[in-house]
Amino acid sequence: MITGSNSGVGLGAATRLAGAGAEVVLAVRDQDKGTRAREEIIAAHPAATVSVEHLDLASLDSVASFADRMREHGRAVDMLVNNAGVMMPPTRLTTSDGFELQFGTNHLGHFALTSQLLPLLRKAPAPRVVSVSAIAARMGRINFDDLQSDLRYRPVSAYAQSKLANLLFAVELHRHSARRGWGIVSVAAHPGITDTDLRHNGPNMSTPSALERLFMATGTTLVAPFWQQISQGCLPILSAATSPNANGASYWGPDGFLEVRGRPAPATLSRRAIDQHTSARLWQISEELTNLSFT
Repeated sequence: MITGSNSGVGLGAATRLAGAGAEVVLAVRDQDKGTRAREEIIAAHPAATVSVEHLDLASLDSVASFADRMREHGRAVDMLVNNAGVMMPPTRLTTSDGFELQFGTNHLGHFALTSQLLPLLRKAPAPRVVSVSAIAARMGRINFDDLQSDLRYRPVSAYAQSKLANLLFAVELHRHSARRGWGIVSVAAHPGITDTDLRHNGPNMSTPSALERLFMATGTTLVAPFWQQISQGCLPILSAATSPNANGASYWGPDGFLEVRGRPAPATLSRRAIDQHTSARLWQISEELTNLSFT
């Protein structure tokens, strides 16, 4: 089960997993794009088993409806890849529940999804949850005084906070699983700098200022030589999802300079990403905001 799998590294990972014989659920916000993604996978792998399900991580109601449908099916979930994300809208936007869009989608949406799929994950013989983070997590700080960027919204800082939250969640989920005997291996991965729709869609979700347009244009020019193609960028996610060497709370990314590109290898977890006080506090607040708990 892969969120945000109608394009980018999510689609790349889904295609490889389906081609290897996995039954894949494309959990996507846009069902038309999801259907086209399914057709693309089937064209490459005619014997693949792929289904499309609607999931909008910016809506806790949508997350609950998706989880209800999955529980009605009763099938065990062997692998959940929390991949979907929103990146750096120039102005502060909110989810349908009133959360800042990046924190609400990238972190809280996946937190709620994993919580509600917990019974199906625990039914699997060797369940694994992969949280997809980003290089930007290195710059991230969890601002408990302004988690929703109500006081000040800065696109890059809000994005970096949400991706650090993905890492903190992955590590804390591993601790909970080990402590409670769930048997879930929780790992994280990042794709380095990969040429996906995310870099276009996030900054275009609202009208940027002239300064922001200049920054985005300059940034695009500077990092263009380092972009990986999706076929390579999805490899750390696949390693986190399938490698026997991907132990709980491990982190995977490219092995090249600054982890921007290369072959999949263990990535660097910052001290902030493994801070137990921060991860425990964020977990508690996330339960309160989503009105959900892992039981």
